[in-house]
Amino acid sequence: MSLTPMGGRPSFPGSDEIRQKVTTASLRERKLHHEPITCLTAYDYATARLVDDAGIEMILVGDSLAQTVLGYDNTLSVTMDEMLHHVKAVRRGVKRALLLADMPYGSYQVDPNDALRNATRFVKEGGAEVVKIEGGEKRADLIRRIIDAEIPVAGHIGLTPQSVNVMGGYKVQGKDLSGIEQLMRDAVALDRAGVACIVLEGIPREVAAMITAEVGTPTIGIGAGPECDGQVLVINDLLNLTFAPPAKFVRHYGDAGALISSAVRAFGADVKSRQYPSDEESYHLPRETKAGLDSVLARKRAMR
Repeated sequence: MSLTPMGGRPSFPGSDEIRQKVTTASLRERKLHHEPITCLTAYDYATARLVDDAGIEMILVGDSLAQTVLGYDNTLSVTMDEMLHHVKAVRRGVKRALLLADMPYGSYQVDPNDALRNATRFVKEGGAEVVKIEGGEKRADLIRRIIDAEIPVAGHIGLTPQSVNVMGGYKVQGKDLSGIEQLMRDAVALDRAGVACIVLEGIPREVAAMITAEVGTPTIGIGAGPECDGQVLVINDLLNLTFAPPAKFVRHYGDAGALISSAVRAFGADVKSRQYPSDEESYHLPRETKAGLDSVLARKRAMR
């Protein structure tokens, strides 16, 4: 067999720079060298292409697509088949970034054998390189089993959206001493289980800093402060493509919602006023064909 180096598309059109493929090993190297890690969600081919070309290290097909793409009220309704559909689309747009896929609610909580089969589907059918599972200590044995099947796993602790009903809503976790102690135990358990990274969501900055210093696994924060090894945002939040008030940690880097609304309204107005399409935006017959057609039409008019 032959081994070929893994590269990627140039950073920008015309660039000669070949960027190295991001792997689970390179994430740990970034933590060791204190190099911040970037992560964004993507749910389709076009967005994945743009995010990957921009140099983001990790792309997550999150179960947040339940709300952002499919219009569900929360993440609990999205299915394995729906997740796989979007993972496949994103895979086609990614060359360099590490591709993560969320294991949806019900795909791993009930039966360890089902969990392993579903994780395998994400890798084998979807092309994911890492699967993400919510939960700490209670998931450690399951995570070891999946890793033993040669499937890297990302952990996720703190505010875990699939536990929204148990938590009584989307609430910051680890605000008292017992909560902090549990988060530390969860993080250490995931670290020892061998996860590729740990998503820390909705926890106080001070607690995230303690966890990041304690574990050798890279931490990826979302609403967890700047001391984490990396940061992740939902692409729709970043672009203001949501229909609800943003969380405290969300920063808008663009207003795609306003751009799309403006463009759609302008299109509608041009169609109604017959300004679109113009003659320049229309196809025309070849000169000889048009002359022949004009002759036929002229004869028909004369006969009438």
